[in-house]
Amino acid sequence: MTLHTITSLSNDRVKAIKALEMRKSRRETGLFVAEGASILISAAEHGIHPETLVVRAGSADAGAPRTLVDAALARGAEVLEVTPAILEKLSAKDNPQTMLGVFRQTWAIAPEPSALASDQTWLALEEIRDPGNLGTIVRTADAAGAAGIILAGTCCDPWSRECVRATMVSIFAMPLVRMEHAALHTLMAAWPGDTVGTHLDATDDFRSVRYRGPTLLVMGGEGPGLSDVTTAACTRLVKIPMAGRLDSLNLAVATALTLYQIQGPRLALHRSR
Repeated sequence: MTLHTITSLSNDRVKAIKALEMRKSRRETGLFVAEGASILISAAEHGIHPETLVVRAGSADAGAPRTLVDAALARGAEVLEVTPAILEKLSAKDNPQTMLGVFRQTWAIAPEPSALASDQTWLALEEIRDPGNLGTIVRTADAAGAAGIILAGTCCDPWSRECVRATMVSIFAMPLVRMEHAALHTLMAAWPGDTVGTHLDATDDFRSVRYRGPTLLVMGGEGPGLSDVTTAACTRLVKIPMAGRLDSLNLAVATALTLYQIQGPRLALHRSR
């Protein structure tokens, strides 16, 4: 296999990749874009490789970019060498990276309650709308050792460039499941451990609760929070105490605090030698 050189901004392949900025195109093709050599290297470390690799002409003569190009060619992937103007058109950043990859979206299957280990923690997000929040939560869930994330109802697209960028590579490591509200409620009813929701009307401090695993942490979307039906389906409601005038936190922050509280006993520092 060889590199395909593209110099025209009106090239069909350039148009197709550019179209992936739109959710409709990502939904129809099942593809998404990730930018930068570092994220491409990390994806490869997770065994995930782009179907198309786009590289700026003259930037892959040595080092990691050359390794990525050689690996893509060896797998028979499409490799496009493009002009700086084309890469700038395809990039979502003001300062374009030297390469980007087009990946296949990967959705996980819902967890089977009877197969869950007692030390597992899953996260369910109901009607989350902000891709920056979602990306930060995916990154946090990965760092905290969550088993996976369920996106319930009408959520923002985890494969948008803003979300992918905010995950800082964790989009390739964290299993994502999508389901309707009814399916989430059925899963919650069968869950063998605690299903925990954060709620303003809760009376339990999230720090003082002993969580019964496996745990499903359920977080509501920005603004409305958990729906009444989902709230009623939780076995435990907790609250994050606040001393200021506001009565709520940013969703990503609240999720991080609660998730780390649940996962705390299972996390330990790994000291470097």
